Amino acid sequence: MAAYQFFKQVNKNFDRAAASLTIEKGLLGQIKACNSTYHITFPLRKDDGSVEVIHGWRSAHSVHKMPTKGGIRYALEVNEDEVTALAALMTYKCAVVSVPFGGAKGGIRINPSKYSASEIERVTRRYTFELIKKNFLGPGVDVPAPDYGSSSREMAWILDTYQSMVDSLDSEGCVTGKPIEQGGISGRTEATGRGIYFGLKEACDNKKDMEAIGLTVGLEGKRVIVQGLGNVGYFAAHYLREAGAIITGVAEVHGGIFDDKGIDVGKLREHIRETGSIREYPEGRFIEESASVLEMECDILIPAALENQITAENAGRINAKIIGEGANGPTSSEADSILRERGVLVIPDIYLNAGGVTVSYFEWIKNLSHIRFGRMDRRYEENAMTRLLEAIEALTGEHFSEHDIKRIGKGPSEWDIVDSGLEDTMVTAYQMLRETARKYDTDLRNAAYISAIKKVAISYEQMGIFP
Repeated sequence: MAAYQFFKQVNKNFDRAAASLTIEKGLLGQIKACNSTYHITFPLRKDDGSVEVIHGWRSAHSVHKMPTKGGIRYALEVNEDEVTALAALMTYKCAVVSVPFGGAKGGIRINPSKYSASEIERVTRRYTFELIKKNFLGPGVDVPAPDYGSSSREMAWILDTYQSMVDSLDSEGCVTGKPIEQGGISGRTEATGRGIYFGLKEACDNKKDMEAIGLTVGLEGKRVIVQGLGNVGYFAAHYLREAGAIITGVAEVHGGIFDDKGIDVGKLREHIRETGSIREYPEGRFIEESASVLEMECDILIPAALENQITAENAGRINAKIIGEGANGPTSSEADSILRERGVLVIPDIYLNAGGVTVSYFEWIKNLSHIRFGRMDRRYEENAMTRLLEAIEALTGEHFSEHDIKRIGKGPSEWDIVDSGLEDTMVTAYQMLRETARKYDTDLRNAAYISAIKKVAISYEQMGIFP
């Protein structure tokens, strides 16, 4: 079997969208091409004294906006094709949700579960050192973030290494997804999953779209299957469950759980943390073959793990009315065609999982402005609302309890402001995609690519590169 060519799959989606546009061919070629990719190799002295050669990559797909932006993936599957494809998706994703970054991505070819914390720290710091040497890192150059296999811990090491090598007032802006104490922002951990929730809520609230696929309006009672219970899948499932959806299935590396009465994803996640596996979870039915969970009947399927999970081989067996792409590139272009023919509503990755980069953008703004959101106006708004409530009491004779005054008059915290900004971004972008889909008589994925290509093309033309 031929190796999966991820970047080729992304470009198939690009070409399909570009065919609907009248943009000059050379400009389309520039938008499609990857600007640069840096392949890094360096030695790691392991804890047992042995030496291992580590491979890492960083791709900057498009510099139509600066800095470029994208996560760093830690996984054995990492290769140049994957990193380049993910960087391209970041370009289009940022354009779809109007976040002013170019697309980038990084990856280190290791299985983090096989390395000690000190070994991962040495790998992260050396990778960061190599990026800095080649000017591939900085608040105005390229800004990484967490991705599959990495977290705020690794981002803290990147920041510390950068600050030890570069004297800059804006150094905190060199990376996002950091711990709060080191310049991070409230809501970043749950941002991608929260964004998926907002996107699916907006889709399910559209009466016309729901009638077309035979579903009722709203999330209440919708049966949901999630693949991958990392941060993305867990928080998407958590917020959907809070809104009344029923999580009937969860697929993980070591198998799956199905329960038509509903799964408490908080309890399941805790079980996985304690035991290292989904096996032996005391509730629901354990399913040995994880991939088969994706084919079980549900209303919404959320692939939130890795790319190429829904293919031409299994697309005909998918029993979902809606696919919400939480992962990057989970559906091959061939599978996408099959799903369209079957009338499945696919909400594409370059829109639906953009919550992470959206909140990363907010974090970057916070770092450059050197002030947390809400610090200047939170108390003012609280005092103004308290005065308003007191005026209502004086006019009506009604009395608000101290609890009501605190609840109603509460000024927005940083999390409140970030969450509001994320919701507005996801809602606005979805409405734009629906309008583009209507205008071009096409599906949401093609509409997303059309929108992204047009925005990137305008940026290049305004730069004067193509007079």
